[in-house]
Amino acid sequence: MTAPAALTRTVVPDAPPRTRSVRRRLAGAPGSLGRLLAVSVTVFLLASLLTFALGALSGANPAAAVLGDQATPADIARMQHQFGLDRPLYAQFGSWLGNALTGDLGVSWFTGMPVTDSVRLALPVDLSIASLALLLAVLLGGGAGLLAALHSGSRLDRAVTLVCSVLATLPPFLIGIVLIVVFAVKFGALPTGGYVPLDQSPGEWLRYALLPAFALSLDAASSIARQLRTSVVGALRENYVTGAEMRGFTARRVLFGHVLRNAAGPALSVLGLSVPVVLGGAVVTEKIFNLPGIAQLSLQGAEQHDIPVIQGTLLVTVAVVLLANIAVNAALAALNPAARRRRAGRAPAAEPAGDAS
Repeated sequence: MTAPAALTRTVVPDAPPRTRSVRRRLAGAPGSLGRLLAVSVTVFLLASLLTFALGALSGANPAAAVLGDQATPADIARMQHQFGLDRPLYAQFGSWLGNALTGDLGVSWFTGMPVTDSVRLALPVDLSIASLALLLAVLLGGGAGLLAALHSGSRLDRAVTLVCSVLATLPPFLIGIVLIVVFAVKFGALPTGGYVPLDQSPGEWLRYALLPAFALSLDAASSIARQLRTSVVGALRENYVTGAEMRGFTARRVLFGHVLRNAAGPALSVLGLSVPVVLGGAVVTEKIFNLPGIAQLSLQGAEQHDIPVIQGTLLVTVAVVLLANIAVNAALAALNPAARRRRAGRAPAAEPAGDAS
C-alpha cells in the first residue's frame, strides 16, 4: 500500500538561528538600499540644480572678465556663444548636468584648463586628509567615549565630558594655528605646511597630513565620544547584557560582541554628519597649512568669479558627501539589522546584535 504524499514528504529541518539572521539581513537589504539610493539621487539632482542656479544668477560675465574693458559688443557676443551662455537656462542646465555625469565639468573661464583635470589633481588631497581626520576622530572619540562609559559617574567620565565640550567650541583654524606653533615652530617635529602625495612617499605624506587632519578631527571626535558614551551607558543597562552575563559570557565578549554593536549606531550617524563638516572646515585649514586641495580650488574660483570651477567643485563635494552617507548607512544596517527592519516597516524585534550562542 502506497503511503499518502503528505506522509512521504521530506521534512526539512529548521535553519540554525545564525543562518536565519543572515537570511533576514539579506532579505531586507535590497529595499533599504533602494530607498537610500533613491533619496541620494534626488538630493544630488536638487543640489546640482541649486549649484547651477547659483552660478546662473550670479551675473558673472566671462567675456567682460576675460576680454577686459576694451572688448566690443561683438567680441562679448562671440565669447558668450563660445561658452554657450546665449542659450536658455534650461538648455544650459541640461547640457551641464549631462556632461557632468559623464565626467566633463566644463572649462575654466580664465585658465582654459578642464575643470575635471583641476579637480582630479586637488581631490586626492582632500580625500586623504579627510580620511585621516575621520580615522583619528573614530580612534580618539571612540576610545574616549568607551572609557567614559565604562567609568560612568567617575572623575574620568566628567573629565572626558568637559574636554569634549571645550573641543566642540573651538574652530579648526584656531586649533591648526596652535598645532603649528607647538609642534612645528617650538619643537620642529612636523612641517608647518605643504603636501606630499601618498603614493609618492607614505611617510612624508603622514608628516605633512597629520597636523591638518588632527585639527579637523577634534570636533568630530568630541561628538563621537559624547554620543558613544551615552549609547554604551544605556546599552549596558539592557536585559540582554544581564542575560549574557548570567550565561557565563566574559565581559570582553559582552562588550565587543553585543554592547558596542548595538550602541555604535548613533556614533556612526554622527560620523556621517561629520563628513560635510570636515570638508567645510578644509577651506580655512587648507589655507593655513598651504594644501593644494579642492577647497582652495573652489576659493580661487570664487575670487575670480570662475563659475565653471565653482560649480564643478561644489558638485564633486556633494557627490563625495552623499557617497560617504551611503557608506555610513550601509555600516549601520550591518551593525544593527533591527533598526533596518524598523525603517523597512517591519515589526521590531528585541534582538541583540552579535552571536548569542
